[in-house]
Amino acid sequence: MRIIAGRHRGRRLEAAPGATTRPTADRVRQALFDMLWHAPWAGRAAVEDAAVLDAFAGTGALGLEALSRGAASAAFIERDRVALGVLRANITACREGERARILPGDATRPPRAVAPCGLVFLDPPYGQELVPRALVALRVAGWIAPAALVVAETGRDEALPLEGPLAGFTALDSREHGAARLHCLRAPDRPEA
Repeated sequence: MRIIAGRHRGRRLEAAPGATTRPTADRVRQALFDMLWHAPWAGRAAVEDAAVLDAFAGTGALGLEALSRGAASAAFIERDRVALGVLRANITACREGERARILPGDATRPPRAVAPCGLVFLDPPYGQELVPRALVALRVAGWIAPAALVVAETGRDEALPLEGPLAGFTALDSREHGAARLHCLRAPDRPEA
C-alpha cells in the first residue's frame, strides 16, 4: 500500500496485521481521488486546503492521501489499538505530525469537534450499518461542516438510504470498485441544531 499522488507520492504505508482493518486498496483510492478531482460537484478545491476527517481511519491512507494532495489538515478517528500504532507510524513516516491529529475512539460516539471538516471520509467495516450511525453522530458532534463533501465506502451490495436521520444528505455519485461501493454525498447546508 502506498500514497498515490502529491508530495508523498510513492510513500509506502504500513498496514495492521490480521483482519481488524481493511485498508482501501490503492486502485480504489486512485479512482476516488480521480473522481473528486474531476467531478463538477467537487474539483481540486474539495481537497486542496480542506480540513479533512478520516473516520474509521485504520492505516490513515485516505487522510494521508488528502494531505499529500494539498489538504490543510486531517483528523483521524480510530478505536483499534493496533491500528492506532500503525496510523501513528504512517503519519510519522509521511512527516505529517504538524497537520495530523489522532483521536482514539469510536466514530459512532466521537468527541466534540474543535472545528468542522469540509471533506469527510468514512471507511468502516462492511455489513454493520456503521455509515448512517457515524454520519449522524459526527454531525451532532460538529465534525461535518455545512455542505461538506462526504465519501463513504461500503460493501458493494450495501444500500445507503438517505432518509430518516440522513434525510438532509444529498447523493452526488455512487460507484462500484470490486467488493466496494463509494458513496459521495453532500451534507446539509446548515449545522445540526
